[in-house]
Amino acid sequence: MNIAEIARRANVSTATVSRTLNQSGPVKAATARKVWRAVTALNYYPNSHARTLVSGRSRLIGLIVSDITNPFFPELIRTFEDLAAQKQYDLLLTSTNYDTSRMTACLRRMLERKVDGVAMMTSEMDMSLIKELSKRSVPIVFMDVGQMGPRMSHVSIDYGNGIRQAVDHVASLGHKNIGFITGPLDLHSARTRRQAFVDGMRHHQIALDPKLVREGTHTAEGGEKAMKELLKPAKLPTAVVCSNDWTAIGALHALHAAGLRVPEDVSLVGFDDIPLTSYTTPTLTTVRMSARDVGSTAFQALFSLIGEEHVEGDVYQVPTRLVVRESTARVRKK
Repeated sequence: MNIAEIARRANVSTATVSRTLNQSGPVKAATARKVWRAVTALNYYPNSHARTLVSGRSRLIGLIVSDITNPFFPELIRTFEDLAAQKQYDLLLTSTNYDTSRMTACLRRMLERKVDGVAMMTSEMDMSLIKELSKRSVPIVFMDVGQMGPRMSHVSIDYGNGIRQAVDHVASLGHKNIGFITGPLDLHSARTRRQAFVDGMRHHQIALDPKLVREGTHTAEGGEKAMKELLKPAKLPTAVVCSNDWTAIGALHALHAAGLRVPEDVSLVGFDDIPLTSYTTPTLTTVRMSARDVGSTAFQALFSLIGEEHVEGDVYQVPTRLVVRESTARVRKK
């Protein structure tokens, strides 16, 4: 089976068949439908390796995420994959588990497969490998870390605004003794959120107690452990802001285990708005960062770079906003 047979059946030129299969040039919609009907009728499966040699494109794109078990990422991945399929790209997906060396291995495998571009939705980064990608002119999209340059774009999450909204919210409820559980502070995004918390406290002229700022791991286990540490000082927090929802869910578990009620004794705020936050008891007040928006923005940013040899990258902003549910309330008067 070859392209000539498809061309004869569709009554078009072999060049038209090639453009249709490889999406390498303009083809009228009616003509493309004739070609694809012929492909289906002849049960034709193109040789992807040969197609890569001819077109110079693998029609593969890479997506690297930090933690595939984090409930935030599945919707991001699904959105990205759906958009890739619409453009007839296959997806190579991998998870780094916040390990830079693992990220390096993932990227090298993608280079070996000659991907047409890579979206890195991670907080860890190996800059030497990024330079290698840049030298090879592989389009790259980063989330929150990385650099701008030719064929490099950046999806920026407005963490700062989200954390400030969380601090504004609990401060408006009369809370002064406010705790914060960060993510791992070797991550840029975690440091950004911590600084936004410090700035928010300063804005409301609320004294920051260093004992009420604890480092977590962006996991439920890390949130539970950090929350237990926040309960040790003599003066307990009346509200706690968490760096992500999974952390907040762990903190919620620790508060229940300690016999404390949420929000009557302690108000709690998360970040991400994963689906589970609508089903916790109580439902979780959180900062919404739409995984769907992040996924679609990352794909569109990457797709705009593919096939453009000298285009400069751009910054794409994804907004955040507070979603108030049942886990926050006015501070109790003693």
